[in-house]
Amino acid sequence: MSILLVAEHDNSELKVDTLKAVNAASKIGGDITVLVAGLNCSGVADEASKIDGVSKVLLADNAAYEHSLAENLGALVVDLASDYSHILAPATTTGKNFMPRVAALLDVEQISDIISVEGSDTFTRPIYAGNAIATVQSEYAKKVITIRTSAFDKAALTGSAEVVSIGSEQNAGLSSFVSQELTESERPELTAASVVISGGRGMQNGENFKLLDGIADKLGAAVGASRAAVDAGFVPNDMQVGQTGKIVAPDLYIAVGISGAIQHLAGMKDSKVIVAINKDAEAPIFQVADYGLVADLFEALPELETSI
Repeated sequence: MSILLVAEHDNSELKVDTLKAVNAASKIGGDITVLVAGLNCSGVADEASKIDGVSKVLLADNAAYEHSLAENLGALVVDLASDYSHILAPATTTGKNFMPRVAALLDVEQISDIISVEGSDTFTRPIYAGNAIATVQSEYAKKVITIRTSAFDKAALTGSAEVVSIGSEQNAGLSSFVSQELTESERPELTAASVVISGGRGMQNGENFKLLDGIADKLGAAVGASRAAVDAGFVPNDMQVGQTGKIVAPDLYIAVGISGAIQHLAGMKDSKVIVAINKDAEAPIFQVADYGLVADLFEALPELETSI
């Protein structure tokens, strides 16, 4: 067996999702090749070569791949696919964008969001917003898989794989990059943070989210929100944690004023330790919390901040 894993990066830095995806790939077995496709991204390829378990890194450094356009990146992966039995990518925005195209062009079914590897052809994935786990066995010779990286630990950086440059340029000419608007923050990225504190509808308005900032600063935490808080206009969409938002699995997750709807639980229930603060003792969030505090958040948060 041989595995091609498409790296997640921003042309200058390798994302932690790649390290977790390599860990998942190692459970399948066989040689792991990491594909780094981008522009001026040789530094990313060097980082990828240090991941434990990686046997080779392919570097496709070309302007066609700078923004990971699905049409171009998908064509590159399909061009390389003949040498591999498994094609993997993290189930990130980028992975969810180009991997279905790869599966369609290869005429195989995609297995999405796997959370465990039961065998080289058998995997588990959540369904019904995480209320059930499906075990899926693929009979296709070539398997196209996206990985829910929150379910896996990071691979170590103790390797020394060979980096090989490839000259393949796949520019489909079907799309072009126009612009992007990125939210800048001094805090860690939600999906990579070891501590996350999130607010829900119980915060009452966006101004009250400032109550989370002091605690987040002291803990080095990222700040998230429930879908209810986002839909109410309290905070922007990029802060949403949940099935239709960002999937997180930090070492510590603090849920403040969040009732615990299924949609939200699906995005954070794999966290190592969950702390819930809610004045409703019957809130569903307490069913998954390791520690629960039934209290008014407007009283509890200032006390928590002063005690840290």
